Amino acid sequence: MPMQSMQEMLGRALRGGYAVGYFEPWDQYSMEAVIRAAERRRSPVIIGCGGIMMDQDWFDGGGMQALAAAGRVIAERSAVPTALILNEAVTMEQIARGVACGFNALLLDISHLGFEENVRVTREVVRLARPAGAAVEAELGHLPFGAEGPGGSDQAPSSLTDPDQAAEFVERTGVDALAVSIGNVHVQLHGTSTVDLGLLGRIREKVGVPLVIHGFTGFPEAAIREAVSLGVAKFNVGTVLKKKFLEGLREALADTPGEANPQRVVGSRGERDVIARACEGVQGEVERLIALFLVEAGS
Repeated sequence: MPMQSMQEMLGRALRGGYAVGYFEPWDQYSMEAVIRAAERRRSPVIIGCGGIMMDQDWFDGGGMQALAAAGRVIAERSAVPTALILNEAVTMEQIARGVACGFNALLLDISHLGFEENVRVTREVVRLARPAGAAVEAELGHLPFGAEGPGGSDQAPSSLTDPDQAAEFVERTGVDALAVSIGNVHVQLHGTSTVDLGLLGRIREKVGVPLVIHGFTGFPEAAIREAVSLGVAKFNVGTVLKKKFLEGLREALADTPGEANPQRVVGSRGERDVIARACEGVQGEVERLIALFLVEAGS
């Protein structure tokens, strides 16, 4: 089916009392694993690619276009509603390129900027996106990194989202969704973050657009239901998927004889393909989380 509008997808989720997952893939294998999981759960889903953790020379040298091309084909072949997001681009040039190569949702990573500069640049993202019919997500408040961030460390201090600023930001920029900082953490490898659902509720009282939680890997699963009831319509999931992939890859490699035919075990998509076997864990985790986003939220 044709790619689906993210703003319409999140609007339905907000009205229906459930959340949609953006499960961040990194190649064609992982995109396919996410779609298989969504089809099994009969759930809408968002795929795409993330800019901040990519090698920027590769990403700007054609990597983004390659991922966009694969994502469009996979999204349009999906049996469930699927949107394609350029998540956390780091420059306006990447945003413009993302529009040109067919992403139908965009997010520029500028939450580290001051409020007025964030408003100014986000308005420019919206201006670029609207003629192409692309949704714009923005982030207000800055998430810390639980592990090494882009460039080796997280340079900007974390800050929580201010409800009054959030209301002004949405009104002045016209964004379709707002990612918030309530104690959630990027790239959390161990344990869970301590999230302030009271703050989320105060943000919801001021902001009508769908809210988004980045850093879901460390988000407490017991808080999903309440977060959705307070306006969260999208969870961004990334780190745990790569952890599952690495676990699966180690197991697949350990189970592969040294004399195995490399044509069978790399890139064949067959039962002995170690990359495909590693993605089985990715698919299983996506299925599990989709069930939480739908069932735990009461859908």
